[in-house]
Amino acid sequence: MNPTRNKTRSGLSRRKFIGGTATAIAGFTIVPRHVLGGPGFVPPSEKVNIAIIGCGGQGRTNMRSLFEQADAQIIAVADPIESQNLDAFYYKGAAGRLPVKAEIEKHFSAKTPNYKVTAYEDFRHLLEKEKAVDAILCATPDHLHAYVSITAMRLKKHVYCEKPLTHNVWEARQVARVARESGVATTMGNQGHSGDFIRQTCEIIWDGAIGAVREVHAWTSATRWNKGLTARPDDEPPPNGVNWDLWLGPRESRGYSAALNPVRWRDFWDFGTAPIGDFFCHDFDPAMWALKLREPLTIEASAVGAVDNYMAPAAGLYTYQFGPRGDKPAVKFTWYEGGLKPARPDAMEGTEQFDGNGILFIGDKGALSSPGWGGRPKLLPASRDKEYQRPAPSLARSKGHHREWLDACKGGPSPSSNFEYGAALTEVGLLGLVAMRVGKRLSWDAPAMRCGNAPEADKYLKESYRAGWELPA
Repeated sequence: MNPTRNKTRSGLSRRKFIGGTATAIAGFTIVPRHVLGGPGFVPPSEKVNIAIIGCGGQGRTNMRSLFEQADAQIIAVADPIESQNLDAFYYKGAAGRLPVKAEIEKHFSAKTPNYKVTAYEDFRHLLEKEKAVDAILCATPDHLHAYVSITAMRLKKHVYCEKPLTHNVWEARQVARVARESGVATTMGNQGHSGDFIRQTCEIIWDGAIGAVREVHAWTSATRWNKGLTARPDDEPPPNGVNWDLWLGPRESRGYSAALNPVRWRDFWDFGTAPIGDFFCHDFDPAMWALKLREPLTIEASAVGAVDNYMAPAAGLYTYQFGPRGDKPAVKFTWYEGGLKPARPDAMEGTEQFDGNGILFIGDKGALSSPGWGGRPKLLPASRDKEYQRPAPSLARSKGHHREWLDACKGGPSPSSNFEYGAALTEVGLLGLVAMRVGKRLSWDAPAMRCGNAPEADKYLKESYRAGWELPA
């Protein structure tokens, strides 16, 4: 049987899947690393055998980053889409399981002639058959992140998952719990977290350069992909090579539409998490780390444009109130998207501008800003930044986002953006979407995972799942 042509719609039963003993299908024989290096981890001298699950633009981007790591070996891929053209999007070029498979084989064949990668339509079949896989990289649409990650962790596979880590708050709690229970190496794909600049931001704030911080703003210029769409899109026949039922996964059956795939799924509540879900884990990250912001007390949101049952608004404004944390004062945090920006602080000189993504800290003694993805922090005004003597590093510097994960797969330290951290960061962002959909200011009871003043929020904190696609918790 050719696994790339398996058209099973209902999937595997969990008992059969978890207990399966099928032999790995590969172009050559690879000994499972746990045989050589103890349960769960790869010996430092060995390669980490990786499967890419989700071969769209971001899966392909991560694949190319892994090419830079000499001990990363990609042996399998899975995606319900055979091939698609991404020239209309910032990724460009061809993606899907077959183009990604071909690019991997070309790369590794330079040193290993006739190197072969097995391509699967269904990632569950990959995990059942490819026993040599040590770790998986999940770059599916948001609505499948939790299902893929938990399934892999339950099989003791190390997991790298793109941001946001999950599609709802309850999933974030479950993913963090299973990561703790499984003990595997995990990291979320907020790549700026492993840079030097986000560490400098923390060190400057901890040095007291801007005093106590009580106000933070972060923004993205991102907006809807489907700018002219005002209702649920009409159903279309799926293109050849697209297993649409499998792509839907835990969501109820619905017709294919080019408004959903590729990339544009981010606009829709069922699959994506709007601009805040796409960029929050990058742009809020410095504030969460530097100020230890975890559990907001209240969240409210307002939209530019309609908020309906199908799509997120074209732009939104989200406000979070965080209480005092130890010796740190309460903080008001505001998120802007779709072209909205914060007011220019007094310390910002006339020629300075906010770029497309970034964060701004307002302290009692000054202000600090940095570009998105944890970019270089700069005190405001620029003249102060030039004369300021930056503190000596107090945080260990990272060897790189993928490098941290690979080292952890070999028994090294847990990555700095592991699922414990990534789930907490994701949860804060997703609470903004709950407030947007409920339409009122929410009072958040984090231990109980409920909004005391809005029981109607429950259905957004934990969504329903199609039969057979419940989280394997």
